[in-house]
Amino acid sequence: MAILEAENISKSFGKAEVLKDVTFSLEQGHALAIIGSSGSGKTTLLRCLNFLERPDGGVIRVKGEVLFDTNDPSTQSEAQIRKKRLHFGLVFQSFNLFPQYTALQNITLASELLAKEQNKKDPGKDNKRIDLKEIKEKALVLLDQMGLADKAGLHPYQLSGGQQQRVAIARALALEPDILCFDEPTSALDPELTGEVLRVIRSLAEKKTTMTIVTHEMAFARDVADEVIFLDDGVIVERGKAVDVIENPQQERTRQFLSRFSQD
Repeated sequence: MAILEAENISKSFGKAEVLKDVTFSLEQGHALAIIGSSGSGKTTLLRCLNFLERPDGGVIRVKGEVLFDTNDPSTQSEAQIRKKRLHFGLVFQSFNLFPQYTALQNITLASELLAKEQNKKDPGKDNKRIDLKEIKEKALVLLDQMGLADKAGLHPYQLSGGQQQRVAIARALALEPDILCFDEPTSALDPELTGEVLRVIRSLAEKKTTMTIVTHEMAFARDVADEVIFLDDGVIVERGKAVDVIENPQQERTRQFLSRFSQD
């Protein structure tokens, strides 16, 4: 069953059409890799799915619920968009951790703010202290899963790039999103640190975490993703099983891209 359905997603910046009627779906528990050249629209597509950019056209559904429809103004209010972002967790290229907070605080911050907001809405329930305690305990478990149990009290500047990115992954997981999204999660890392982040993502795939991964790591996409989309000039040129697209592409444009990539 498709957990995510994107239909005819389009996005322009000025006169530049970045996405042109992109349509695809993602099954529950699957990992989808999005590959393509720089400027092909990969990151813009991910940002549209997360509502960091508003699509100019199209429909986005999660679990059959319409989250965004450019023909339905009721889906486009800022309050609605803010709530619907919770369906997605996004891990950025450059970590985007708050430097003034510890690793633990970076993970708990969003959950604590949501809990406090909910407690204000329902003051009859005196469960604020319990909520915050549970949030901290959950964050510590996530840090342990990332291999960072001993780094909870450290600030980002005290962590390596790979450790910072693992904290960012834990932060995205803390809100229990339906779909975890990665935007080239290793592009800001030294080659020596890339492996530790890819191992974490691989372990999430083995646990059947639903993921969308924009990546330039072709071998990783082949081995970890269930499906691959090759995006070129804002259009899906080829889509299929990861191993088929990477090792035996059917479209000439895909073959050209993968041939150049293997030579870099």
